[in-house]
Amino acid sequence: MPANAQVADSLTIYNAQHEGLTKEWVEAFKEETGIVITVRNGSDLEMANQIVQEGANSPADLFLTENSPAMALVDGKGLFEPVDKATLDLVPEQFRPANGHWTGIAARSTVFAYDKTKLTEDKLPKSMLDLAKSEWKGRWAASPSGADFQAIVGAFLQLKGETETASWLKGMKENFTAVRGNSTAMKAVNAGQFEGALIYHYYYFGDQAKTGENSKNVALHYFKNQDPGAFVSISGGGILASSKHKEQAQAFLKWLAGKGGQKILRDGTSFEYAVGKDEASNKALVPIADLQAPKVEPSSLNNAKVTDMMTAAGIL
Repeated sequence: MPANAQVADSLTIYNAQHEGLTKEWVEAFKEETGIVITVRNGSDLEMANQIVQEGANSPADLFLTENSPAMALVDGKGLFEPVDKATLDLVPEQFRPANGHWTGIAARSTVFAYDKTKLTEDKLPKSMLDLAKSEWKGRWAASPSGADFQAIVGAFLQLKGETETASWLKGMKENFTAVRGNSTAMKAVNAGQFEGALIYHYYYFGDQAKTGENSKNVALHYFKNQDPGAFVSISGGGILASSKHKEQAQAFLKWLAGKGGQKILRDGTSFEYAVGKDEASNKALVPIADLQAPKVEPSSLNNAKVTDMMTAAGIL
């Protein structure tokens, strides 16, 4: 894009990614291109449902999320413009949907954050499925109302099917304690209230990079072995078919998936994984290839089914 791009070429983003990370992306892109970007912040499903309600009249040019079910919701309504092939080619196939209607721009790993003063490695759950067994009753926490956890259950559903998912949710209901937010769950583990919590990895690394006061007693357990608990959730970016600035929107999405956006993930303090081909993540993180994540088709993560099942299990 030309360095002297006019304000008339401004973009509007509906943003459900972390506000700080998106702000870094937007400011760096503006510095490179001169394109002005307006950001409207909200949660994954709040923003997705707003786009669906607005339909062809949406003022948004792009939609950025923390997790992919919100992208699948918008895509299911036929509201995305296909992403340019040059942009798709920047991202490995496992980090974008097969139909190419949006792309991954970052990722986060499911982990079991545990109290290292109480649990040794030999006493950790071998699989996420173990957390539904009776021996884990009253010992762990999660934030079921958030899009983060619902994406994890969505992956479980895709990998294991409805019967096994319903059984696991029943066991979860018996065993876990609901808290509000992954940060709260980690803090509770750190304070000795629970032995562990099912969260995403970056909450731990973010706290460690600051004072570490909310994670000093915490360590992370990676399930690996293609376990549902090794699910890597994709943060997505897509262009609205109704956008009046598609050329600029395509340029921004390509920049996010390319060296500019991925460098901010590598060098910044979001501690989310870079997903671009040959792009390194923050050196503090376990290499993404070592996570041994299960293969999940992001466009098929069904949040409506997940929330129905979680409600039926008494978790929501």
